[in-house]
Amino acid sequence: MFFRAGDLQLEGLLAGPATAAGVVLCHPHPLYGGNMYNAVVEAVAVALRAAGLATLRFNFRGVGKSGGKHARGEGEVEDALGAIAYLASYLKGEGPIGICGYSFGGMVALRAGRADPRVAALAGIAPVVDPVDVMAGWAKPKLFVIGSRDEWVEPPQLARLVAAMPEPKELRYVEGADHFFFGYEQEVAQHVASFFTTCLPV
Repeated sequence: MFFRAGDLQLEGLLAGPATAAGVVLCHPHPLYGGNMYNAVVEAVAVALRAAGLATLRFNFRGVGKSGGKHARGEGEVEDALGAIAYLASYLKGEGPIGICGYSFGGMVALRAGRADPRVAALAGIAPVVDPVDVMAGWAKPKLFVIGSRDEWVEPPQLARLVAAMPEPKELRYVEGADHFFFGYEQEVAQHVASFFTTCLPV
């Protein structure tokens, strides 16, 4: 399926009931092979649907069949806002919305979640937190998941950033995992599904 984000048409996969809550999923960096079929994103989508939530994962501009070209995170926030709007129309305003992003997608998810008041909770999986104060004053549920061996997003630095954010918030470690979570996808997915099923009642 396709939806609009500004002047662009973006490719997405929408699944799950229109009568429940829903979550938008943002994939890793497009210039390093990230797309909506990323193993972590796919595992999270499956776990969320199994928990009764709707999901909308999509390709950022310039990826797959999505129009446009990579826009260094700025245009991708507009993409995520378009996805939120589309999911809200699908749910007909009857269910709360969450957003989740992995790595570069985490940066986008934090910015878009902060910008759209319809977002009730957000999760960042090994997220790039930029700007560092992006969550300042955002007192809605937040989950951060990080591999204990992440070589791109340093766990101690993420812990310091999360500590400065307002409650409610959670930081969960996946012991032994690096930034790519190879072999740990299901553990990540269960953390995210547990969080959203608590914060976004079905």
